Amino acid sequence: MDRHKQRITLTAAAVLVPLVAACGSEKAGSGSVGAEKPLTGAVWSVDSVTVDGTTHRSPADAHLTVTDDGRAEGSYGCNTFSAKATFDGSTVRLGDATSTDMACDKKPMAFERVLAAALTDAELGTDVKSDRVDLTGDHGTVHLSRSPDAKLRGTKWIVTSPDAKGEAHLTFDAKKSTVTGRLGCNHVNAKATVRDGRITVGAPTTTRMMCEDSLMDTERAVLRALKGPVEYRIDHHTLTLTSENGASLRAVAAP
Repeated sequence: MDRHKQRITLTAAAVLVPLVAACGSEKAGSGSVGAEKPLTGAVWSVDSVTVDGTTHRSPADAHLTVTDDGRAEGSYGCNTFSAKATFDGSTVRLGDATSTDMACDKKPMAFERVLAAALTDAELGTDVKSDRVDLTGDHGTVHLSRSPDAKLRGTKWIVTSPDAKGEAHLTFDAKKSTVTGRLGCNHVNAKATVRDGRITVGAPTTTRMMCEDSLMDTERAVLRALKGPVEYRIDHHTLTLTSENGASLRAVAAP
């Protein structure tokens, strides 16, 4: 039976940090919000951002997480981001932010700019109310609410590491016991059995196109991470796979 233990991470603007959760689990939203370090101990969806009296609604899948050791990660709705979270009492600052650079339609990109400006490199006051949190800084207020974790099966997982520039993705199918998707260049199909916190992936069948070197490198790295029994863990919308040969893969749930 799949077990899920999740750890929450806080994210800010253009930031992406590895989320840490228990291996092979899919139990949503347990845990309590940290008192000394607000926002830790839960997973947060970005509902909206209010700037100068105007509220900007969030696109699907914008979210934040923050760990006790100061790692932050999330999604603006299109691009993923990570940053370093520094706590000072009830305030938090998200610095050293980095993000992916995929092109999305105009509305999500406009929201991403608003969210990044509100979250990054500014002191944010925290107003924690059970399952809701407001983060207020010089560039607006970000409204958050607790959200459940994505499910391993049935979710389209966009590979973020090794870097695939949004090209690689995987989907696990419960009924067919398969994993399908794109490796960066070629498409893949393989048997995938999920049991006791592990995924056993069979010999993959792939198409045989040749692409630029960077995509082929990503493809080989993804295949290494899928080889043999693979431990998995899910934290909110982030999936981490670790194979017995030490190769690893990280992915985020598609909106």
